Amino acid sequence: MTLRKAYLIVFFILFIDQISKIYIKTNFIYGESGQIDITSWFKILLIENEGMAWGTVIPGTYGKLFLTVFRLVAVTGIGYWLWDSVKKQSSNYLIVAISLILAGAFGNIIDSVFYGVIFDDSYEHLATLFTDKPYGTWFHGRVVDMLYFPLFEGNWPEWMPVIGGQHFKFFNAIFNIADTAISTGVGILIVFNKKAFHHHQ
Repeated sequence: MTLRKAYLIVFFILFIDQISKIYIKTNFIYGESGQIDITSWFKILLIENEGMAWGTVIPGTYGKLFLTVFRLVAVTGIGYWLWDSVKKQSSNYLIVAISLILAGAFGNIIDSVFYGVIFDDSYEHLATLFTDKPYGTWFHGRVVDMLYFPLFEGNWPEWMPVIGGQHFKFFNAIFNIADTAISTGVGILIVFNKKAFHHHQ
């Protein structure tokens, strides 16, 4: 696969990711009041992620800044990995996987770097793009998530220790297109490992 085709994959994923985030951010209110039920197991629900996966936050004044800078360094490394893999004529499985991971990482970086200064808050009202009253600063934006698949829910059996009788919901994570691209890329590397890392003789 050529580098041009790999970049097309990256730009396509980035475009879909950012268009969906901007639309959701400017048309949905944060939390339950903005939820739309597509089906009983697929919902659109705007939340904003302050930190890493599953909402994990790095504590401290500079925690968010550290995370954003780390993401920038990581995406630079992934970009080099993509360029090097194309140069070495690696497997298309590997190149597609890296392209998806790069696009996803870059998509969430855009949120972290820019969204704090181009949007106002989504709490109790629709956010405004290019507002005069941004909710944050450079490198301190929140990542927009919206895809929610609560496939089923119920209560744990009473006899189970610690969690017995508690309510649970599966699948409870809320994510975005960028996260999907990263997960798909990693999945390709795991499932098609031998084909992805096959070297031409």
